[in-house]
Amino acid sequence: MPFADLSIMDYLSRIVDIFLVWYVIYKLLMIIRGTKAVQLLKGIFVIIIARFVSEYLNLHTLSWILENAITWGFLGIIIIFQPELRRALEQLGRGSIFTRGGIQEEEELQQRVTAITDAISYMAKRRIGALISIERETGMGDYIETGIPLHSNLTSQLLINIFIPNTPLHDGAVIIQKNQIAAAACYLPLSESPFISKELGTRHRAAVGISEVTDALTIIVSEETGHVSVSQHGELFRDLSPEEFKELLEKEWTKQTSSSLWKRKGKKQDG
Repeated sequence: MPFADLSIMDYLSRIVDIFLVWYVIYKLLMIIRGTKAVQLLKGIFVIIIARFVSEYLNLHTLSWILENAITWGFLGIIIIFQPELRRALEQLGRGSIFTRGGIQEEEELQQRVTAITDAISYMAKRRIGALISIERETGMGDYIETGIPLHSNLTSQLLINIFIPNTPLHDGAVIIQKNQIAAAACYLPLSESPFISKELGTRHRAAVGISEVTDALTIIVSEETGHVSVSQHGELFRDLSPEEFKELLEKEWTKQTSSSLWKRKGKKQDG
């Protein structure tokens, strides 16, 4: 039907149709994000592209093989993506498929915050020294390469085990990327600022040093006192209570305006 013959309602219905299809595809991609199905989906796209290329180049045998693979591949897709399809149908039945994105991000944020706060609380009470740097906008690939790659899920148990004294990975920094522990035993640059208190050791100088060259949020647990400190933007904030630390971590990870804790007197040390 020519576009000139379409009524306003026809235009609106087609726009709504396109929007709904786009939204459903987007939600389905969000469901499989972070799963092995993403790699399988990339493989399917490669096969489809190869099919068109082979037809364009008149590669008849390859084109026939790929055409049959695509024709009969739908059954394979149902089998391969069975866990994801089942999960999508379950969420559709619960009416949660259209709200999953925000809920999932909130759940992941709370899991990360809980894992770090639990680990920091455990180590602070037992005076286990720790140095944890959380990557933000500035990449920390150069510093990750100096350590031992882990690429493990972020859990409080793993963080605690890494920093247990006299273990192979305890000496150095842990670098966190999103919801993963990217590497341990990493070397961070030491700050040369003359304004850092002489009573502070290598961990605190490394925390300030990395904050001078990146926007990373770095957490320090003192093995002498058990006090928790945080460094960012070249500044060091010492002796945070568990409540202050958790609030700061949540606000920084959600990229909200910095908490008033950063401005409170008695917490800021020149660095």
